[in-house]
Amino acid sequence: MKKALSIYIHIPFCVRKCAYCDFLSAPATREVQEQYLHMLMREIHEKAARYAKEYVVKTIFIGGGTPTSVDADLLCQVLEKVKAQFEVSVDAEISMECNPGTADKIAFKKYCQAGVNRLSIGLQSTQNHLLQKLGRIHTFEQFLDTYQGAREAGFTNINIDLMSALPGQTLADYEQTLREVLALKPEHISAYSLIVEEGTPFYDMELNLLDEDTERMMYELTEKLLSEHGYHRYEISNYARKGMECKHNQVYWERGEYLGLGLGASSFLKLPWKDDAPSEKEVRLRNNSNLKTYLDSDFSYEEELVLTGREAMEEFFFLGLRQMKGVSLIQFAEEFGEDTIEWFYDAIGQNVRDGLLVQEGGMLFLTKKGIDVSNLVFERFLE
Repeated sequence: MKKALSIYIHIPFCVRKCAYCDFLSAPATREVQEQYLHMLMREIHEKAARYAKEYVVKTIFIGGGTPTSVDADLLCQVLEKVKAQFEVSVDAEISMECNPGTADKIAFKKYCQAGVNRLSIGLQSTQNHLLQKLGRIHTFEQFLDTYQGAREAGFTNINIDLMSALPGQTLADYEQTLREVLALKPEHISAYSLIVEEGTPFYDMELNLLDEDTERMMYELTEKLLSEHGYHRYEISNYARKGMECKHNQVYWERGEYLGLGLGASSFLKLPWKDDAPSEKEVRLRNNSNLKTYLDSDFSYEEELVLTGREAMEEFFFLGLRQMKGVSLIQFAEEFGEDTIEWFYDAIGQNVRDGLLVQEGGMLFLTKKGIDVSNLVFERFLE
């Protein structure tokens, strides 16, 4: 019986780098973009020869960068290449990231025809002055045009990305953003707080960052308003209407297998220790992240980490607990052995006593207080 697989396809190009972005992405000429997409199709062919026979693909996610900033026809060819080389389930969730102003209704129709059935649009804020501070290339009005174009092209599953705790943002600004987005009735909303990462333009700027109390009020307002409008929180930063949760991201949190294709893309695979061996090793891989050598057909892995049993158990907790449904201790025992749960009694006990976790019916999940300090909860499961 074939195993389930998810595929992530990385498009490392954007129109302009945002001031807060630390992803592997940058602007590039049309010639470089086209060369990359042709190499990506070659990589798909090579990786399929190595892995495809073992799997059925259940989800595909095309991310970046800004996938919609490259030629739509070539991008559709990349997706068709995946379908030709891998067995893709007929009901597979196929997501693509999009930034406003980089695609029109004609392009969206092409994506739909190629099989893309879920769109994730990066809005961040509905205030143009805040978008300008972030270095975004679009206005709120351009976002509305993009959103409408996607709907008219046939997309019935759309996520909107939002950010809070932006420099100079007020609580009223953020509430306005939430209400204007809710009026559009997307199927899914991802809401993240700004994190200023080293190596980004923001890191070297003197920013008017918000105080912790205002940031917390924004955090609480997100859950309150979204809940009132029929969105349930299923992960720390993700909200969806019933049945519209992102299946691809759930694979990450539940430690399902996924194959990364493209520059610097990451994979998580459960591979045999030796050919035809019954036992498996869990391996985290990262593709070559040097664009020049990638364009010379270097599709090698620059990192390969075989997880120890302890590392796999730790991941079970700190990834799985991100979801509001929590983790099953019965599943943990089945996967790792009943005795091994004892290794985590101290972490579980301390978090339960501190009111950060609840253990109920064989499940372990974050409390409201635990969600607020989730990083502390997760750290306690690490050796």
